[in-house]
Amino acid sequence: MKNNIWLDGLRSVARVGETAVIAAKAGIKYATEKPSNAKLMRETFESLGSTYIKLGQFIASTPSLFPREYVEEFQGCLDQTPSLPFSYVQGVLASEFAGRDLGEIFASIDETPLASASIAQVHAAKLVTGEDVVIKVQKPGVETILYTDLSVLHWATKILEKAVPKVKFASLADIVEEIKTRMVREVDFIEEAQNLDDFVNYLHLTQNTQATAPKVYHHFSTRRVLTMERFYGVPLTDFDVVKKVAKDPSQVLITAMNTWFGSLMVCKSFHADLHAGNLMLLEDGRIGFIDFGIVGQLNPEVWQASLAFMDALQKTDYAAMADNMLKMGMTDKKVDTQVLAQDLERLFSGVLMSDPQQILSTNPADLNDIMMDIVGVGERHGIRFPRDFALLFKQMLYFDRFMRILAPYTDIYADQRLQMLQPFDVTTTLKS
Repeated sequence: MKNNIWLDGLRSVARVGETAVIAAKAGIKYATEKPSNAKLMRETFESLGSTYIKLGQFIASTPSLFPREYVEEFQGCLDQTPSLPFSYVQGVLASEFAGRDLGEIFASIDETPLASASIAQVHAAKLVTGEDVVIKVQKPGVETILYTDLSVLHWATKILEKAVPKVKFASLADIVEEIKTRMVREVDFIEEAQNLDDFVNYLHLTQNTQATAPKVYHHFSTRRVLTMERFYGVPLTDFDVVKKVAKDPSQVLITAMNTWFGSLMVCKSFHADLHAGNLMLLEDGRIGFIDFGIVGQLNPEVWQASLAFMDALQKTDYAAMADNMLKMGMTDKKVDTQVLAQDLERLFSGVLMSDPQQILSTNPADLNDIMMDIVGVGERHGIRFPRDFALLFKQMLYFDRFMRILAPYTDIYADQRLQMLQPFDVTTTLKS
């Protein structure tokens, strides 16, 4: 135990030194090349690795806290990293399953990884009982790096808040604390396993046979290793293949959306990173949901207000939009809803003048702009939206992109098969 603490201390010191070197290089680049602040920050974050990449993704999905130029720049924050040698994976497995013969668990493990991201690396394998699985193995020193980085960030934000009292990024220390809470959960694969179990239970409760999620092999999973059922099919990122394989690509999207919207009502948390790579069209025609490391939580009241806001938007009922903005947001000020409604009308009147449905059928970049404009209007009235509200709208942007590629001639949001605007009719006791 003492040796581990000593090694963690050394790693922390080394990490602080590495961070200082990369920050110095960024300073030199700024002085010599004069890149935009947002671009330089993104490039620096990507050089600093996992914690800062996740922070960049947080910025990209939180326009309620960060300026537009940073939100837009960090949309391209990458999460792919070079793969680690197979010997490292073998070492982690031997350590996590100490005292057990790996040959009695795995019949074989593919040495070439299926994927390698900032937090973990994934390998295909076969259990001795014959099941095909994937093994998600945490990368070295992730937790130590995370805690060190966030301690440095917390210290830096405290200095910044003192040096610049009127800094636009209000309550930076609180933001860092929230990021820390979320990232600590992401590196705990036991919690990810519980998220998967919760989603599978939701599918059973709702008798949803059109979608599925990987089965977790708990006896072969730990905090640093997650063993799951392997899915066979194509990710929705393979748009051309999906169009060829699926009889009706729009139905694939409808099924995915209905399943996800239902999970908002029933599950303890919702999948908060459902880009096309985390959705698969399986060989049997079902939709596979994978990678539950990043989740959000949205209480029923905020979800109902969000749906009511979107319904009011389609009806151009600005008073109702203003009322529901207050219900889904947070404020300690007295808000004049009539003035807020007038601001919303000025914002949307140009977009909706020709077609009230246009807001839900424009391109993703425009939707992102509109989302940030909504947040901006809220800020002017002292309304701050919860983080998970931004995650919810980010997912809407993902779905809009899928729609434009998989079903370009279909107005998904006007499709009677879509149940996103159905009343909140699932008992909330399922969340307890």
